[in-house]
Amino acid sequence: MDARQQELHSRMEDQHWWFLGKRQIVRTLVGSLLPPDDKSLVVDVGCGPGGNVGDLAGSYETAGIDTSPDAIALARQRFPEVRFWEGELAEAPAEFDRGARLYLLTDVLEHVPDDFHFLSTLLARCQKGALVLLTVPANDALWSRHDEVLGHYRRYQLQQLEVVWQGLPVTPLLLSYYNTRLYPVIRLIRGLNRFGRRSFGDRGTDLRLPPDPVNRFLASLFAAESKVLEDCLEGRRRYGYRFGSSLIAILRVDETGIIPRRRPADVDFEHLPNGGGAP
Repeated sequence: MDARQQELHSRMEDQHWWFLGKRQIVRTLVGSLLPPDDKSLVVDVGCGPGGNVGDLAGSYETAGIDTSPDAIALARQRFPEVRFWEGELAEAPAEFDRGARLYLLTDVLEHVPDDFHFLSTLLARCQKGALVLLTVPANDALWSRHDEVLGHYRRYQLQQLEVVWQGLPVTPLLLSYYNTRLYPVIRLIRGLNRFGRRSFGDRGTDLRLPPDPVNRFLASLFAAESKVLEDCLEGRRRYGYRFGSSLIAILRVDETGIIPRRRPADVDFEHLPNGGGAP
């Protein structure tokens, strides 16, 4: 994203229902995985302006990394208590994330050409038992100008995300669609936008702040999905959500020494099952 998109992102993530609801979901799941402890390091990879990791700063040791100088400048200004690194993950000094218990990778993989290489590079830095919480946008039916303006390469079906870590020594503790309750409205808006080659919100995106009562209601409705996801993570439910506008996964690294790998030439999303649901 360019500087204008980063500024919009920074402004919206403090107010917009999607960011507020997502942050509550992330906070709930992180709390289930790691009891609050200021000696437990949580690293946000592709942190953008820092809202997610900044929200956890009072409960954990926190750090964020991003390749965008504009994003890192905003993050440092907003969250001085968090350590930030500007650059590629593979170039960060080992001390930056040594001993990290949990990595966040939220809505990042869709921005990189080779998602296999990006995720395996991250996993290669993990200690045994480390956790990775990742999210991505879901469902090609929602593709619109919003995705193009934000620099997305793809939206995922559940099986298409799962194959990115397939064969690596990791265990998925959670894999589910989410942003399910508002999916019909989102699909309608995206379909109309795609047909008209237009966007619903600011600067070519679908980010527009609704009136405050509506915004608070939408944030609460979205955030309430954290209960189903937490129950699934804790084993109180067998499955998560079977459809939604996004996907969420939590991976546990079972072995060290993972070697970064490239996307196989024969992996083509067209050839994977579509319209998936929870396994």
